Amino acid sequence: MELRSPSRLADRMREYNVSQRELAKVAGWKSHSYLSRLLSGSETTLNTDPALKIAFYLGVPVSDLFITQSDSPPAERPTPRRRRPNRGR
Repeated sequence: MELRSPSRLADRMREYNVSQRELAKVAGWKSHSYLSRLLSGSETTLNTDPALKIAFYLGVPVSDLFITQSDSPPAERPTPRRRRPNRGR
């Protein structure tokens, strides 16, 4: 998943008085350093499980903080190659 906005996450953390260390622990991380990088914007993605835990803990919909794959436009599919008919070889 991709973090929508570092400031949006920081705002929610301030609103609920949650520290980086506390939220990192909720996410299942041993250190708060990855959360710090998310908040600074130097990292933008995280696995689904920590994202779900963070949103649930803060009491907000996942879509409020994160962009899921289904939120992004579908990737352009390559045109399939046509197979040549078998000529009885």
